[in-house]
Order: sequence, then C-alpha cells, then structure tokens
Amino acid sequence: MPRGRRGGRVSALEGGPEEEAPQAAAAVPSALWASQLQPEPAAGQILLRGIFEIGRSSCDVVLSERALRWWPIQPERPAGDSKYDVLCKEEFIELKDIFSVKLKRRYSAKQQGSGTLLGITLFICLKKEQNKLKDSTLDLINLSEDHCDVWFKQFKKILAGFSNRPKSLKIILNPQSHKKEATQVYYEKVEPLLRTAGIKTDVTITEYEGHALSLLKECELQEFDGVVCVGGDGSASEVAHALLLRAQKNAGKETNHILTPVRAELPLGLIPAGSTNVLAHSLHGIPHVVTATLHIIMGHIQPVDVCTFSTTGKLLRFGFSAMFGFGGRTLALAEKHRWMSPNQRRDFAVIKALAKLKPEDCEISFLPFMSSQDLQERQSNQSLPLSLETNDQWQTIQGQILNVSIMAIPCLCSVAPRGLAPNTRLNNGSMALIIARNTSRPEFIKHLKRYASVKNQFNFPFVETYTVEEVKIRPRTNSVPSLEEDGQHATASENSFPWNVDGDLVEVASEVHVRLHPRLINLYGGSMEEMNDSKVNCNCL
Repeated sequence: MPRGRRGGRVSALEGGPEEEAPQAAAAVPSALWASQLQPEPAAGQILLRGIFEIGRSSCDVVLSERALRWWPIQPERPAGDSKYDVLCKEEFIELKDIFSVKLKRRYSAKQQGSGTLLGITLFICLKKEQNKLKDSTLDLINLSEDHCDVWFKQFKKILAGFSNRPKSLKIILNPQSHKKEATQVYYEKVEPLLRTAGIKTDVTITEYEGHALSLLKECELQEFDGVVCVGGDGSASEVAHALLLRAQKNAGKETNHILTPVRAELPLGLIPAGSTNVLAHSLHGIPHVVTATLHIIMGHIQPVDVCTFSTTGKLLRFGFSAMFGFGGRTLALAEKHRWMSPNQRRDFAVIKALAKLKPEDCEISFLPFMSSQDLQERQSNQSLPLSLETNDQWQTIQGQILNVSIMAIPCLCSVAPRGLAPNTRLNNGSMALIIARNTSRPEFIKHLKRYASVKNQFNFPFVETYTVEEVKIRPRTNSVPSLEEDGQHATASENSFPWNVDGDLVEVASEVHVRLHPRLINLYGGSMEEMNDSKVNCNCL
C-alpha cells in the first residue's frame, strides 16, 4: 500500500468543491504538543469502521460521535507478550480538534484527470506548551475511492455540525503595523490556514488612521460571521471601537451619551502584528500568530469587559485600558518621533519623560467594585430590600500623581510578562486602578523596572491599587508640563492632557469618566480551561 509521504513532489490534497490546500504542517510526535496523555474519551455511537494505513502501519480505525480511534492490526502473538501490548496500544483524537478534511491524491506529469487517490488527510488543532496552539495533520491511507468517499463525506458532515466556527470573515489589515510586516504575516501565516479551513475572506487594507472606523460604520456585515484585525493594539482598539459604535447605532442608541451600551453583534479576532500586542497577548496568553488564527478557525469565543471613556457627558471612545500622567506623556513623545523604529521611539520617549518627570495635581474619584456576595452581605447587615441596594460609595483621592493606570484586562506584553495589571481578568466585571503618587525619580524607576521581573511591582509606599467599577479623573492644573526643550508642549493642543488609551493618543482638556461594561464584546480566543480539556493520544503525528 502506498505510504503517501507528506511533502512529496506528487502529493496533493483536495477537499471536494474547495480549492487545493496549501502544503500541510509537518507531522510531529504527539509528545511535543500534548503535555500528558489523557484518558480515552467516551466513544459514543460508532459511525464508521474500516482499515487505513496510519504511520506505516495498517490500522483498525473507528469513527464515533466524539472521537477517531485506531490501533495497529498485528498477527496473533502469545498471550502476555508485553511488546505486543505496546504495539497494539489504542490511539485517538477528538473530533472537536479537527478543523478540515481533504482527499489526498498523487499527480504525475503524464497523468490526466484527478490523479491517484491515496486517502484522506485530517487537519488538526493541537495544544502545546505555554498556551500555544499548533496545526498538524493525520493521513489515513486507503486506495479505495468508494471507501474514502464514505469516510470523507462523514467527516465533512461532522465538521459542518460545528456551528460556532466561522465560515466567512471580514479582514481588516493595517499594512503600517510594527515594521510594516502585517501584510506578510497575513498572507504567509494566516491566509493559508483560513483557506485550508474553507473560510471565505474579504480583505480590506487600511490606507489611513481612522479608515477601519469609517469602513465598519457603513459596510455591510450581514454576510460575515466575524471580523478579524491584523495589526497592533491601535488597530485592534479602533476595530473594537467601530464594532461597538455600530452596535449602538443599530440599536437606535445616541452614541454621544451611552450609559448602558449593547453588545457588539459580531465577534472580533486579533492577529498580533504590532510592536506590543497587549490585547492579543492578554487574550491568548501569548502573542503567537498561528495560535490566534487557530482560535478563530475553531470558533473559540471569549467574552471580554470593555470600558467607555467620556468627558463632559460625551463619549470619547470604547477601550480596554488607559494611562494618564507619565504613561500618557510618554506616548505623546513617542508619537512625535514616528520616524524611529517602534523600540527606539519607545525607549527614547521613556527616557525623556523620566528626565522631565513631574507629577500632575489631580482629583481621582472611584467607585469600588462590589461583587454579588458583597452586595448580599451589605443588604443583610443593613436589613434593606435588595432592590434598594446600590453601590454609591464613591471615594476620592487628591494630590500630586505621577501616573494613573486603569485596566479592564491584564495587559500582558513583552516588557511586562506578568501584565501591567496581573490580578485583572478578561471578564471579571471590574477594573484595576493603579495610582503612583509623587516620589523621587530613582524610586519611580524601580517601580517601572519591577514590571519586567517576577517581583511585586506594587510593593512601594507610593503605589496604591484598587478594584473598581468606575473612575473619574479631573486634573486641577491648566496645562501639562512642557517636555520639549524648545518649550513646546508634548501634545498638539494647548491646555489638554495626553491619555494613552490602548496605545492610541487621546487628548482631553477636562475630566474623564471611565465606566466598565461587563462582557460587552466577544473575542476569538477561548478560555485556557477549554484548551486544556482538549484530549489527544497519538504518537504518529
């Protein structure tokens, strides 16, 4: 029986009406992508049973409702032969880990038609170490057209039953992200996987800042199952903001004054192609392109909390995190030096902002987070009807502040592997409020360096942390301190203060009100628990 080795000159795959698949990922031992062997899953009803060659061995293969299982067919051996027991050990993969199936054929230069059938190739999503996902393949070799046709159709029927997986996606690609590598990342790493999975795509390459926002306000999205952003934090935040604005408009809400926004209608996928990729890193636990793509293909959905940023009663934008003070001024400086590489302008801006380090005189009011258990305890202590219970215990801090961070997500990145807000989760209904009061420059630098280490970055007398639902920040000075040697302000507008909102510079002259809205958008990036539940026991991949 032909071996059908992957990578041969005459091997090809076909998926019925779909186009030929790209070169498959190299098969790897299962020990590399499964931290430990899992117990056999419940088989369920048997759908098909047949013989295929798998990894150079003829195998008895059983397809059930939830798993594909197989074991080598061996001649009879004496009872109790341990070597025989090892050779006949059953292997399996769960069907929920398969994302595509193709017919495998061999073509030759002289041959006409569809080529010689070799069998079936399954494309599989595998869990590796450190939250990483990997695509791999499993070849089921059998030369019978009728036999393979029956199995191929059954696999296609099973895959069609995963209704949560997207079939059509709108792709927003920012070609200027990082070192202008986003286009290459998409067409070399992302698009081949989407095509293999049979997902239709419509790609728009953005041409200017705000292009994604204007596009998503007007374009027809009914034909798409989701939107994917290929870029950095600025691009991802802009697309998320656009999807949420569109949802408010479709719901008939006034977008300038939003107290209770409605959820975004389509899920958003994030392909990390920027310089920091805080959003994608926080979502997936790792800024890995293939991992992000496979989460999208598999339809893994994670609801995520979102903040609204408002001033004088008007919505500024939706976002996930923000910094005011040192963090805002550093970004304002970096934006003035866009001609530098991302790492160079980041380091330059940090050094310059530290050299001119000055506090802001401001007033910070916040509403502490109260869980349902806290509210119940408060109600029992005060003997009031639960319907009358509201959390109106606003607290206020005044004084000289070096930096304020407001995070609805952990904000993982390369310079803060534990996260800027390591105790925050993606959807726990609260924000982290981190306040750095005025202190000496050396002490503040020690605080910043702690983000890159395993030590507690908040273990300083001048750092305060709170878990909150709402925050109001009101500067009590008229203008920001000058950071430029020629006396010009670091921002483009006088009497305004720079904010860093998801890596975007936002200038505001008055109080900013930040309010958290639980689970306001769905992102492609299923929970780590769901990923860890994936069961694979296969030594031939």
